[in-house]
Amino acid sequence: MTPEETARIAVEAALDKKAGDLRLLRVTELTTLADYYVICTGTSNTQMRAIADSVDKALSEKGLPPLHEEGHGSSSWVLLDFGTVIVHIFNREVREFYSLERLWSDAEAVDPASL
Repeated sequence: MTPEETARIAVEAALDKKAGDLRLLRVTELTTLADYYVICTGTSNTQMRAIADSVDKALSEKGLPPLHEEGHGSSSWVLLDFGTVIVHIFNREVREFYSLERLWSDAEAVDPASL
């Protein structure tokens, strides 16, 4: 599966659970960690878990389970690492604090519909 296909599936699965303020960043030229970052917001721990579960299930069904997961339970930040795509799910306060979009401001913002 290409990084673009992985990112598209992750975005669709997150949006299916009403992920807020979703951003897709192409970081291929900036880091060896991944090709894309999916960044989104959940309004509660329950919604954040639902988003994470939806993304996990959608990609696992395509034969791509997460390589690493962090922040389950009562966490305010859930991270799912699929190798070429890393999904960050935040609550609003923590997203504003870490401001990954600012940290990765040199990354190319990608319209998910273009994938």
